[in-house]
Formats: sequence, structure tokens, C-alpha cells
Amino acid sequence: MSEPSPSAAPLLARLLDLLADDAPAEALGAVTSEARAAGVPAAELAEVERAAATALRIRGALRQHRRRELQLTALFDTAGDLAASRDLGDVLKAIVRRARMLLGTDTAYLTLPDEEAGDTYMRVTDGSVSVLFQRLRLELGEGLGGLVAQTASPYATPDYRTDERFRHTRNINAGVLDEGLVAILGVPLLLGSSRGGAGKVIGVLFAADRAPRVFSPDEVALLCSLAAHAAIAIDTARALDDTRSALAELAGANAELAEANAAVRAHSAAMQRAEEAHDRLTDLVLRGGDVTDVAASVAGLLDSPLTIHDPAGRPLAAVRPDGSAHTADGPDADRLAGAVEESRRGARAVHSDGRWVCAVLAGQELLAGLVLHRADRLDDSDRRLFERAGVVTGLLLLLRRTVAETENRIRGELISDLLSDPERDPAGLAERGRRLGVDLDRPHLLLVAEAAAREKLGGAAMRYLFGGDVHGVSAEHAGTVVLLIDGDGAGGDAARAAAAQLGHLVQAPVTVAGTGPARGARELAAAYGEAARCLRAMRVLGRTGEGACVDELGFLGVVLGDAKDVDGFVTAVLGPLLRYDERRGTHLVRTLRAYFRAGGSLIRAKDELHVHVNTVVQRLDRIQVLLGHDWNEPDRALELQLALRLQLLSGGREG
Repeated sequence: MSEPSPSAAPLLARLLDLLADDAPAEALGAVTSEARAAGVPAAELAEVERAAATALRIRGALRQHRRRELQLTALFDTAGDLAASRDLGDVLKAIVRRARMLLGTDTAYLTLPDEEAGDTYMRVTDGSVSVLFQRLRLELGEGLGGLVAQTASPYATPDYRTDERFRHTRNINAGVLDEGLVAILGVPLLLGSSRGGAGKVIGVLFAADRAPRVFSPDEVALLCSLAAHAAIAIDTARALDDTRSALAELAGANAELAEANAAVRAHSAAMQRAEEAHDRLTDLVLRGGDVTDVAASVAGLLDSPLTIHDPAGRPLAAVRPDGSAHTADGPDADRLAGAVEESRRGARAVHSDGRWVCAVLAGQELLAGLVLHRADRLDDSDRRLFERAGVVTGLLLLLRRTVAETENRIRGELISDLLSDPERDPAGLAERGRRLGVDLDRPHLLLVAEAAAREKLGGAAMRYLFGGDVHGVSAEHAGTVVLLIDGDGAGGDAARAAAAQLGHLVQAPVTVAGTGPARGARELAAAYGEAARCLRAMRVLGRTGEGACVDELGFLGVVLGDAKDVDGFVTAVLGPLLRYDERRGTHLVRTLRAYFRAGGSLIRAKDELHVHVNTVVQRLDRIQVLLGHDWNEPDRALELQLALRLQLLSGGREG
């Protein structure tokens, strides 16, 4: 007797063990080679290969997630350094060093303006080897840093030497060339004026590589967060310097010493309170708090109710100073949006309609708005505390988004596998879904969306599922975005709601086809096919930017699913009648439509048209002359009725 063929089960178990041990990619790939060498049967060998490929994808997603966690941990460490250190130089060195570490660049540096000399100088560098570069001084407005300072916006270039957006000078080019820098990212250090005016750029934070590189939006947002910490450090250090200067001046004024000491004590107490509040917020983040915890902490510190709203104005948290829920009416949506935009432009909290409002930003992206329900004035320390709460809230929202994006990508692979080959292993797909928190056996609505701005649609779908009342998972599939939404409502209603929200997020028309509810791998795959056909029909009918389901399109949704040219079809079939009516002002198309509606009855047709029966006969005779003797044969009649229906749906007149 021959020995039994080796089984794939031990190899699959080994893949799981390797994945759990965070083994290198080569070890995962070696399992496939081992299976091949062991003579595993072809069917089981294919399963091992698919499992190895899935393990590699999961390993990559987990490593990326860990990398993001390390980045955010480093951000929190930076916040801790700010709270612990009073030396501006040490804090700025830590920020520049962490900027280089987090972005993985060859060097990082920070420039500050020299008010007396009227130019800008290198304050801190990390990873620099050129003395010429380290001693570089720039006139205001020169180079990439000049553009960042002028616009108060981040800028990045994959190759500074060839980028014509910046004003190149011999001095800057010599320093950059001596350092060997190519790709540069710069973000502004923003600080508002003491009277609440527009934000002021007090410096620029850079990260740079000695080889061409494209900086991602996440990297830009990360460097902007570090720049926000740097601005806070400079602001705090200047306030402390002002306090020391005040003490030195007051030492010689004996007559006013008592009053001055009281002012200094009050100022010092305010500074200490602000520092303690910042320590408290930092500790809250490090212990895993969420935006509701931040709201509760700030509401207690400032003794006023506080609410946090998403960019659409929906509340994310609402608490009173005692920690209870705040249920009073919130600000009007339009007024809130205007106040948040004013805060975003000025990079400071603003007072509007009896409330204080602060925009929560990641770079130039609006993440949320903080609303402090307090009509009276905030002193500088309380205002600074309120603004720091915005920075901490931004860090938490970025962390939540990172986790959600990672989970959605892993779940999205399940959806892609389900739609590609639902018959391969329905039970296995259901089990994978349960492990990932997606119960495929529960009813789901399935939406298929498309937009001209395809590169933005995937991220918009994730934010739509993450930020609102809709719960589900999304995946990019076959040039569209598929959304699997929990629930058993109407597919058309869900499609219309998604089209409106996604269009707002993408800032372009988004067309959505919906179907369901469906459950199980086979039903969901069939529902996807139906939604895809509905989407094609909507495209043909010119219903771009709308949401609908197949039932709402009627039989035309089925007939037109793969059609290409509605207008051409209508013209080819009804062209002679359309041209005759246009030239002579007659109603042959209307008469033909009424005749078919009446089931071929001349009496009912003349009643609908409100004409004599002889008029109907005369018009039908003219139709026969224009279309031919076979116009009323079954095949030709069906074609005419379809063309009449299409002509009406696509904007043609009823009569």
C-alpha cells in the first residue's frame, strides 16, 4: 500500500503560529515551498498558497498599525516633555529629534524669525552634517520656508532643486546643496495674537530627505501636530520670560512692590494652573481616554458646559462641569460652521453668539469643533487651556481614525473575497467575518458607489461609516466602492442618503445603487450583482449623483444594465416621428404612446387624446408611412414602446 498524501492542516496551523509570533515575511513564504516539497495535493496546495498570501497581508496591516501606534506614542511623549521641561532649547531639540524619527527622514530642523535682524535663522537641527546649512540665515519670503510663513500652510516638495513654486536664492541653494537635501516638508508654527486676531507664524518646522520622496497626508498631519506642540512650548517659554522680566523690574520699585508681587503671584498661579491642566490632559490621553473624557475634564477645569461636534455639526460629546450629560440646545449649524471656520483661519479660539469655539485641526483638515457654552471673557491662561484641549482632541480623533482605517482595510479584504468567489468557501467566509466582527448571517444592505473623483471616494466611504449613525464596512472593488451596512431597511433610501453624504465629503457627485437586505455569502454576492446592474442603468439614464435601487427603475433597470447610448437608441427608433413633429407641430409621438397605453384600442386612445377617432386613424396612417408597415408587429412594437419609455424618462415631453 502507498503512503497517504501529506495533509495541508499542519501547514495552515504553522502559518497561524508564525503570524502570532510576528515571523518575517520569508518564513511565511517558506511554508508554501515546504508544502510543495512535501507533495501536498494540488487542491490543498492552492489553499496553503491562499492562506500564506492572506497571512502576508494581515502581517503588513498589523505592522502598519503598530507603526502608527508608535508614532502616536511618540507624540504623547512629546506632550509629556512639554509638561516636564521649562527649558525652551531642550523642548525644541526633542520635537525636532522626534520629527526626524517619526517621519524617518535624514534630517529635521526648525527656523525662527529674528525680529531685530529682520530675517530667519536655524534654531535647531537634527541629522545635519553641513556647518554652512546649520548657520544658514534667510531673508523673509525666501525658499520653501518663506512660502510656508507667508501662507500659514504646510508645503512639501519631492525635489526642492527643480521646484519652481519657491523663490530660490544663491544663499539657500548653496546651503541645501551642501547638506545634500532633495525632498523637504515644511509646516508652520502658528500662534494667535493676544487680542484674538489672525494667527501669526512664529517659525517653521521641517523634515527633509537626501533622496526624492513624496510625503503622505498622514505625514503632513503628524508634522503639523508636532509644530502645534512647538508653538505651545515657545508661547509658554515667552510667558515665563515675561514673568522673570517683570520680577526683575519690580525688584527696584519698593513703593509698588506689594501690588506687583500680587500680580506676579496671580500670573504665576495662572501659568501653574495651565501647566497642571496640560499635564492632566496628557495623562488622560496616555491612559487611553476618549473625546468624552477630554470634554468632561475641560468642562470641569473651566466650569462651563462643553460640546464637541464633528465637521458636519453632529455632536460627538456633550458634558457639564459635574460630568453629567449636557442636553441644552446646541448652536445653530450655520453659525457653528462660520465660527469654526473663523477659528480655523485664525488658529485661535473665537467668541461667537455667546459661546467660545475652537477648531480641531490636523494640518489643514478640520476634524471637529469644540464649543464652550460660556458668554463671559476667557483670560489668556483659560483660553490657552481651551486651545490645548483642541490639540489633544485632534490627537485622539487621529488615533481613532487610524484604528478604524486599519480595521476597515482588513474587513474590506473579506468583502473583496466574498464578492470575487462566494462559492469557494461560504462557511469559511462567515467564520472570517465573525472573527472580524462582521456577522454575514445578519441582514445587510449592500451599496455600490462611483464618482469621477475615485481616489477620494474610498476614504470618504470610511469616514461616512466611521463618523455617523451608519455602521458597516467598505471596500474598493472593480473600480467602485462597496458598502456593507448593518440593517434591514430599504435599499433605495440607504442609497439616497449615502449619495448625499458621500457627495458632500468628496465635494463631487457620487452615484449610489442599493439593494438588500441580504444575508449570507451567496445572497450578498447576488445582491452585489443586482446593485452593479442598477448602477450601470443609472449611468445610462443620466442619473449621476443620485441614489436608487433596481425596483425604483422598473424593468428599465434590467434592460439597460449594460446599455451604452440611450439617446442614440431613441433617435434610431423614433427619429422619423420626432423630426416630423418638430417640423410640422404635430403629435405623432404622443398619439403612438396613447395607442400603446390603450392596448391598441382606438376608442380609449381618442379619449386620452381628446380628439375624434378619425383623427387617431389618420395619425396612425401617417405613422405607418413614416415607420413602415411592420410598425405594429410584436417585435417592432416592443422596440417602439421601449424607446417611448426611454424618451420620456430621459427628459422628453409627455405630449
